[in-house]
Amino acid sequence: MKSYLAVLGTPGAWRFLAPALVARLPYAMLQLGILLLVEWSTGSYGAAGIASAAAAVAQALIGPQTGRLADRYGQARVLVPQVLAHAAALGGLLALAAAHAPGALLVAVAALAGGSMPQVGSMVRTRWAHVLGGSEGSAKLGTAFALESITDELTFTVAPVLLVALSTGFSPVWALLAALVMVVAGTLAFAAVRRGAPEPMPVRVRSRHGVLRLRGVAVLATAFVALGTVFGSLQVGITSTTAALGQAGAAGPVYGTFSAASMVGGILYGLIRWKGGAAHRLAAAVGLLSAATIALTFAGSVPVLYGAAALAGFVIAPAVITGYTLVEQLVPAEVRTEAFTWLNGAIGLGIATGAAVAGQLVDRFGTGFAFLVPPVTTGLTALLLLAFLPRLAPAGGAAPARELVAAS
Repeated sequence: MKSYLAVLGTPGAWRFLAPALVARLPYAMLQLGILLLVEWSTGSYGAAGIASAAAAVAQALIGPQTGRLADRYGQARVLVPQVLAHAAALGGLLALAAAHAPGALLVAVAALAGGSMPQVGSMVRTRWAHVLGGSEGSAKLGTAFALESITDELTFTVAPVLLVALSTGFSPVWALLAALVMVVAGTLAFAAVRRGAPEPMPVRVRSRHGVLRLRGVAVLATAFVALGTVFGSLQVGITSTTAALGQAGAAGPVYGTFSAASMVGGILYGLIRWKGGAAHRLAAAVGLLSAATIALTFAGSVPVLYGAAALAGFVIAPAVITGYTLVEQLVPAEVRTEAFTWLNGAIGLGIATGAAVAGQLVDRFGTGFAFLVPPVTTGLTALLLLAFLPRLAPAGGAAPARELVAAS
């Protein structure tokens, strides 16, 4: 644990970490919150899955663009107008859902809420890379990225429990209203802290694809889409399965168990000094995740669901940590926030895909079919990573910068 304490002891780190944690809790509440909100308003898991998917797709497409703006103009100048736009969009969604507006309108406004979600998590990772020097061989930076993944899992452990408790005790409207207050307060406080924030670096990537054309980034983004399908399909599968079993209140704790197990896996992963290449570890972790998620298809009771969710959760964090470590090695500092945001957005796109497909499967065939999605998507991705291992090997020296110029 000394490595984690050393990172947390970095001068000034807590000044941006504390408000970032408040701002990131709503990020973990948004997709599931929209799912519950739209299902509550329309009575359809299919419509709810599409609305949740629309929010995630918008976030996946718009998030990297805001990351690019943050790299060029600074984090605060992007975050303040973004969080105000998000407050307007999410507030509008809550009002429409309470009025039981048509599903198509809810989907459209959900997309606006997702697209305007502040990308605080990516900006925290950028601050760590800036503060710790950004060296690809830095042990402290690797520990910091492990810490960030643990923080992500902590938020995904607490957020579903809080969300479901507020939703069942009051309504999904009140649950997302609480998320709205937290994201506005946390984001504005984070933006006000200049400690660790890198100076704007106005690099122009004229290519339509930009950072995705850099070495290995597209492969990693594809892998993160598959990881996202695990989150998305589990949200639908756990929610619908517990409801079918007459224990709807267990949905939050079960999903929280998944996230808690992932947090434990991330902590243990960060304590080990790995000798093998990160690309090989990523392929192995995704393959193991595919095998682990098969257990979800046998979850016919809540106790079994707890165990299967914990098994899948324990495996997913090492894959996420390794992916962020790799992308930091593959891209230059000038586009670091954009690259991190592409991975965040890819997870969101995966959540969208997983939620939409799982929602349709539940509506047409039954609750258990939602759990068929993760083993298929992660299994195919493990094969993809093995095929593209050479693209994931970081080039030496200033190669990332040269590739950026080549992509311009």
